[in-house]
Amino acid sequence: MRLISHRGNINGKKSELENKPDYVFEALKLGYDVEVDVWFVDGKFYLGHDNPEYNITTPFISDDRIWCHAKNIAALSEMKKINDRFGYKIHYFWHQNDDVTITSKGHLWTYPGKELTLNSIQVLPEINDEELGEVFGVCSDTIIKYKQI
Repeated sequence: MRLISHRGNINGKKSELENKPDYVFEALKLGYDVEVDVWFVDGKFYLGHDNPEYNITTPFISDDRIWCHAKNIAALSEMKKINDRFGYKIHYFWHQNDDVTITSKGHLWTYPGKELTLNSIQVLPEINDEELGEVFGVCSDTIIKYKQI
C-alpha cells in the first residue's frame, strides 16, 4: 500500500509548514510519498495551498514519490505538456470537490467519505473517522499511523 503524506504532514496537520520543500523532503526521507499543491505562474512552478509560494523545479515534481495536485489550470496543462513533450513522468491530477478523479498514472484519487476501489487513493480518512479500505494507497495528515498496518 502506498503511504502518501498530505502536503508533507506525517503526524498531524502543520499548516505553516505544508508544501515547504524542506518539509516535503523530510517526509520523502522517511519513506513516504507526498501529495503537494502545484501552481504554474509566469513560466515557473510553485508549491503552495492557497497561493503560489515556493518556487520549485521540474525534476522536483518529476520524482515518482510526488503526487501533484494542480491548483490552477496552467499547472495542469504545463505538467501534461512536459510529460508529452519530454517524456517526464510527473504524476498529477486536478480535483476540487469531485467524488473521484483519475491521476495521470491511472489511480483514483477519492474524496473523503466516497466509494473506494482497489485502485483508489483514500484521501484524509481521519476527516470522517473512516476505517482504512482495501485500496491502492492512503493520503493523510497522520500518515505515520498507517505505517504499522
